[in-house]
Amino acid sequence: MVRKSRKTGKRSEDGQYTNLPYAMLKSPAWRSLSGAAVKVLLELHTRFNGGNNGNVRLSLAEAAKSLGPGKATVQRALTDLQDRGFIILTVLGNWYHRRAHEWQLTTKPMQTPRGKIPATNDWRKWSQKTKDGPPQNHKTPCLAPSKNQKTESRSKSEPVSPVCGPAIGSEMEH
Repeated sequence: MVRKSRKTGKRSEDGQYTNLPYAMLKSPAWRSLSGAAVKVLLELHTRFNGGNNGNVRLSLAEAAKSLGPGKATVQRALTDLQDRGFIILTVLGNWYHRRAHEWQLTTKPMQTPRGKIPATNDWRKWSQKTKDGPPQNHKTPCLAPSKNQKTESRSKSEPVSPVCGPAIGSEMEH
């Protein structure tokens, strides 16, 4: 006997999924995200159930515990996601009242008592130029040397000078 599958529009065997459009994946906003920020965004998407946009809850402690990075890394990731227009903080969490932050995903519509509000996709408006000014020379980040340079007079303390070099993969390496 061959069973006919019901056409309900749901994929019960696959569970939930999130759509990652190529326009978003190829955008300057997405490409500038750190790996931690991508993981945090995907974690927020797993907490979206189709009707809770604007109330998607995720605390720093939850994200750090489930994803692996520390709370400071998660905080930077959330800040980056907000700056680039992927999420909006709707309700500030409160440690003493044990409430997690609540987030809106700009890639998803919001359900309100007045009806559905379409996704804002604020990430489309972000660009490296508007965020950081004109592009800078591509150099490696400046690193502090392990020891301070010797000075003639040992009584004076000298500030540590940064050491900067060419970027990995730049023309200067060839």
